[in-house]
Amino acid sequence: MDKEPDAKRKKYDIMHFEALGPEAQHLERETAQSVKAGALPKNHKYLITHLSLNEYINVNPGAELPGIISIKTHSKIPGGFIWAGKQKPGSLKRKSIITRSAGYDHVEHLAGVANVASLRDYCAEAVAQTAMKFIYACAGRLNHYAANTQNFDRMGSDAFMELGPGRVVTVFGVGNIGRRICGIARANGLEVQGVDLRQGEIAKELVGQVKFVSKEEAVRSSDIIVNAMNLTRDKSSRFYNAGYFSEELLSQAKDGLIFINVTRGEIAPESALLGLYRSGKIGGLGLDVFSNEEEFSRAMRGGAFSPDKDVIAARELVEMSLARTGNIYVQPHQGFNSDIAARAKAREAIRHAEAHFRNKGKRFDEQLPYY
Repeated sequence: MDKEPDAKRKKYDIMHFEALGPEAQHLERETAQSVKAGALPKNHKYLITHLSLNEYINVNPGAELPGIISIKTHSKIPGGFIWAGKQKPGSLKRKSIITRSAGYDHVEHLAGVANVASLRDYCAEAVAQTAMKFIYACAGRLNHYAANTQNFDRMGSDAFMELGPGRVVTVFGVGNIGRRICGIARANGLEVQGVDLRQGEIAKELVGQVKFVSKEEAVRSSDIIVNAMNLTRDKSSRFYNAGYFSEELLSQAKDGLIFINVTRGEIAPESALLGLYRSGKIGGLGLDVFSNEEEFSRAMRGGAFSPDKDVIAARELVEMSLARTGNIYVQPHQGFNSDIAARAKAREAIRHAEAHFRNKGKRFDEQLPYY
């Protein structure tokens, strides 16, 4: 649905934006089941659209937004939504926002003025398997071997990294996703260690499961690093981690480090990664995410020039990957897009919606700030 005629415009109980393909079908199915079970109101009125919140407002000027919406990362929350109907602070219930993403950096600034929930469980297995896919590609030098197949060159192939005892992988961010990555890596014979900004809170939960080390020790000792951290842009937060994997930090690594990023590009800027790859400090890269993805996606789709150094570097990394001229593997963020995760994503979003209505619109059962 793009534009709703004024005469037919409905007043919705909830609106789901950026619902693409199978996700829209799963949201429809989960909503129907929830209404049937009585977990959502009997006359629950909802909209599911592929448009972002901003695109919908542009083609439906004057449309009234309900007290709860669900979005993904390309929707920007207008101030008018947050404060609509408030004559003075606290005069009406806070608005509620579900972000259908594991990351919540794009909405965390609203936690003080709105109820905000993200999807924390749905994609752990899918993202963990994506990380492992990249590890195998990098360790096995997939591009190099594929290119050699053109001439069936069995003598000129470089040695690949065999996974097993003595190989150390460090997972940065040992939350739901990171813990599952640790489990899969250990099952593949790797020695596993973790780094987490919340180590003091979670170390006791993971005694005997994850060995925690400092970030400096991790960088020096690792053969493989996987970034599974949520991005926190707030510089006043102790969890702030934009630019965390700087060139200075990663320069302390062994030569030939494999680096995998499956959560947010801004945590590991591509300009630093490219420089370290060229120098040989990094020997393999697997990237499911990129810095400034909105600008990067425009540059990739339309070829428009961007002055952003990380967008420029990211484009070069993509070109090297596609040409098989580097041990680099990329994809547009798809770590959450397995068949199972797509269903679980819709289910978890609707569970948040159920909590909102059960709590009479006052809050979600679990919402920001989480820590």
